[in-house]
Amino acid sequence: MENSIHPLSNWIPYKLIEKENNIYFEWIYLDDIKYSEPFFEETILKCKKHEYNSKSLKVVTTPENLIEWSNELVSIDLKSLVFHVSRCGSTMLSQSLATASENIIVSEAPVFDEILRSSHFGLDTKTTLIKSVLKFLGQKRFPEQKNLILKLDAWHIFEAGYLRSVFPDIPFGLLYRNPVEVLKSHQKLVGMHMVPNLLPPGVFGITPQEINEVSFQQYGALVLEKYFQGFLNFYEKDQNAVILNYNEGMKQVIEKFISFINVDYSDNEINKMFERLNKHSKNNGTDFKGDLFKEEALEINFTKLNVLHEKLNNILLEHSEH
Repeated sequence: MENSIHPLSNWIPYKLIEKENNIYFEWIYLDDIKYSEPFFEETILKCKKHEYNSKSLKVVTTPENLIEWSNELVSIDLKSLVFHVSRCGSTMLSQSLATASENIIVSEAPVFDEILRSSHFGLDTKTTLIKSVLKFLGQKRFPEQKNLILKLDAWHIFEAGYLRSVFPDIPFGLLYRNPVEVLKSHQKLVGMHMVPNLLPPGVFGITPQEINEVSFQQYGALVLEKYFQGFLNFYEKDQNAVILNYNEGMKQVIEKFISFINVDYSDNEINKMFERLNKHSKNNGTDFKGDLFKEEALEINFTKLNVLHEKLNNILLEHSEH
């Protein structure tokens, strides 16, 4: 059945609701809006202005409805999942990829995190829901669309083993950066996952004892250690992944990534991706002149982080020599 005539064309489930021990999905109408904003939630805010979404009544269904209806949609092929350690160029990567009209880039959609972290579903249901939501988010709404790429939240690296079981043949991208630069970025504007207990520490595999032993600043370093270790653990078992280093330059990151996921873009599309690098990742109207960090040293012990960072660099070095 073609999406153009399907009643759910341009509708997507975007939020999981838990109410009185029941689970529902809330839906939103996209109209002709593409996911072109730096983050999925920003696209949702734009959509909320549409008359279908501004009514007092919400469109809500059961998970069973979502699963059943997803089978009726024409959706494009998933080409990659992108994992990252936060503040490492992942938004620039997704924004550059989004300039290609044949790409649909879903960047940190909260609905995936809500499904992954929900305790209401068994693994089989969770797997079916993830695939069903992807079918809606990746529905072919414009004729040129061919490639779906999903950028996950930073802490989803701890779900990489499970997600590999869901998508056994899909290439995974693993993007990281020099730990000092990552943590200096969080020093300017701290992300919620770097603040103790805003996300359950168990999400990162952090124990209560570890929390008690570290300062507020060192907690951010501990989270980053867990991310780096998560990358290393996954890569050790799974070679259908490419490790990407922001510090090698974003142009090289893009080239390596699109080569690895095996998608042929025209020279024009690739040039548009490179052109996007000249603008700020989170604001296309501002020229990007590099990150400005405070000069004073961070009061953080980098010993373990530096060891893990070096291991990632060594993997890259080995690959470049082959």
